[in-house]
Amino acid sequence: MENKLDVIREGIMDGDMHLVEDKVHEALDEGTSAPEILNEGLIKAMAEVGRLFEDGEYFVPEMLIAARAMKAGLAILKPKLVDADVKPVGRVAAGTVKGDLHDIGKNLVCMMLEGAGFEIVDLGTDVSPEQFVDAVKSQGAGVIAMSALLTTTMPNMKNTIDALEESGVRDTVKVMIGGAPVTQAYADEIGADGYAPDASRAATLAKQLVGA
Repeated sequence: MENKLDVIREGIMDGDMHLVEDKVHEALDEGTSAPEILNEGLIKAMAEVGRLFEDGEYFVPEMLIAARAMKAGLAILKPKLVDADVKPVGRVAAGTVKGDLHDIGKNLVCMMLEGAGFEIVDLGTDVSPEQFVDAVKSQGAGVIAMSALLTTTMPNMKNTIDALEESGVRDTVKVMIGGAPVTQAYADEIGADGYAPDASRAATLAKQLVGA
């Protein structure tokens, strides 16, 4: 008998959304628990996708279709995970900073973080420092993930960290940044907790920041 979890993992890595949906339903019908499908199927597959990306065997299109297939499976599992009281690894508020409307990289980061077991608060693009602060205060985000694609909008990363300081919540949240012009040196300069050059490493970094 085929192992449904192996097929789910392969389906995600191939980006076969419909196969993943079918096999997740079948695995649930056969009595496999939602947490097991999540951890052994979805999360393992996305970890492997991340590794292949870092090894240069997968590129952004492969990552995107794998992440979409993972999301299709996750959508089926979510109500069951709530019923099983499965807590996410952490809650991440992600957004492209004020003045910047680029969202492909940010969307991919959100998908990879979700694939790593995080709950995502997607703030979208053109996100003001106040909106990031609000996500920490009112939505309990433990990590903020900021993206900038323009050198002209990068200062809003520092403005956001300053706003977190001023509102008294900086010590309750980890801040990670990324985007084409962003570097580790800039992260150090503005006092961010981490920098990731791509979506795969963003997921790894987020797990390190929350100690998962």
